[in-house]
Amino acid sequence: MVLPRWTEGSRNVDVLPDLVADGLSPVSTHPSTEHASEPRPGCRSPADRLGGPWASGHISPRGIVDLRGPAGRDVRLSYPCDAAVVVAGLPGSGKSTLLRAWSPTATVVDPRVTRTACEARMPTWLPYSAYRPWARLEHMHRTRGELRGHHRPVLIHDCGSRGWMRRWLAHTARRAGRPLHMVMLDVGPEEALSGQYARRRLASRRVFHLHQRGLTRLLSRVERQGLSRLPGVTSLVLLDRGQRDRVTEIRFGLPHG
Repeated sequence: MVLPRWTEGSRNVDVLPDLVADGLSPVSTHPSTEHASEPRPGCRSPADRLGGPWASGHISPRGIVDLRGPAGRDVRLSYPCDAAVVVAGLPGSGKSTLLRAWSPTATVVDPRVTRTACEARMPTWLPYSAYRPWARLEHMHRTRGELRGHHRPVLIHDCGSRGWMRRWLAHTARRAGRPLHMVMLDVGPEEALSGQYARRRLASRRVFHLHQRGLTRLLSRVERQGLSRLPGVTSLVLLDRGQRDRVTEIRFGLPHG
């Protein structure tokens, strides 16, 4: 594979070698598929989805639902009609692709929409870093408004790597009386960088490092300690590259509780 190469400022950057140099593995954070059938604490193993309550491919997630490993059958996810679902993962992991496929079923809150609106009001010479805090506050204001303002389900685009943001989302959803769920795309740095390169929407090296470290730390803790590492989150669905494309549908309409 030819590694993505782009310009950051006036410098050419090879991101993946830098990740390796910093001790960050250029592979997904979960174990290899040869060990995929071994259950993790608090997780349902990939083998479980081949039978039992998952035999039909229809899942109403509770707790941790780990679908990583050898690609299985197509999956349909069902959530309560007032649920808030955070779609998380590295920049370039495929969050936007899933949100586009799922958007007819719910209101989508995407920070890029807020950023574009802020950019339109700023002079072209002003770098985004100068008004990033304002754009972030605007995004949080819109997210809170969507969670509190109506009873439609809400899909939230967020990398999921920042603990303070996860806590804020859980607090805001709880105040709005909504169950909060999360779908995590664990595709690994190399795949995410390829996704960025393909879409021509590239995160800086510093930002990518921060998200990669945060998600690696979170997944490691979740695999050891279960959903207690995500207070306020009702379920966490883990998808890798293969299973990401097998989630064919998301439905809202189950009773809350």
